Amino acid sequence: MTYDSSMPISMRNETTASPANDLRALARQRLIVALDVPDAASAAALVDRLEGTCSWFKVGLELFVASGPAVLEPLLNRGHSVFLDLKLHDIPNTVAGAVRSASALGVRMMTVHAAGGPAMLAAARGALEGVTNPPELLAVTVLTSMDQPQVNAIGLSRTPAEQVELLARMGLEAGIRGFVCSPQEVANLRALTGPEGVLVVPGIRPAGADTGDQKRIATPAEALRMGANYLVVGRPITQALDPAKVAAAILDEMAAVL
Repeated sequence: MTYDSSMPISMRNETTASPANDLRALARQRLIVALDVPDAASAAALVDRLEGTCSWFKVGLELFVASGPAVLEPLLNRGHSVFLDLKLHDIPNTVAGAVRSASALGVRMMTVHAAGGPAMLAAARGALEGVTNPPELLAVTVLTSMDQPQVNAIGLSRTPAEQVELLARMGLEAGIRGFVCSPQEVANLRALTGPEGVLVVPGIRPAGADTGDQKRIATPAEALRMGANYLVVGRPITQALDPAKVAAAILDEMAAVL
């Protein structure tokens, strides 16, 4: 199979696993459910309810701090793909060590904060050299909760879009080709990275859903049309009365675009 970065990570090594025209299966490999829950028991209950519907799950700071690396084992044992979203941001040596440790956990993607600077990004990328089947290293650009007033409040005069581009260029120069950005910057980053870029997009809200603390958002269909590889969806699914039903509706919307 010819390598294609637009193909979901979990499908790159498959040759005949799914029919080429199975758009629902393709959508399933591009939807990541955020397990933003307080403990391992809550995560397990949610995964049970989504079993057979979703195959990618994001473990972030809240769950990882509460339960540690052990929370990943049940997900991996079930054959799910894991996105470890810790947004590492520290001195280069510390981040490099954390990246090496995380790469041994069996996760498929992980994040560092692009705001850590060129040396930190280069150290993170270098930490994966020689690792067998390394996770995709993603540089987080600007959080989807940050709008113009929030960006100005931390002393930046740029627009969020300008800051995203600056950080993405920095990441590319450090050898990183995967980025986390809001839906509003996907098209520009796709033009910047080309087809090789892996763009993971949170801030996804189906039409009519509560936006919560997210500022720069889009529907699943809009984000895919603009060039997203993966969509991260949390509360619209995890806080629904029937998470599997909401996830299935999102998958249908994604499949219609794909």
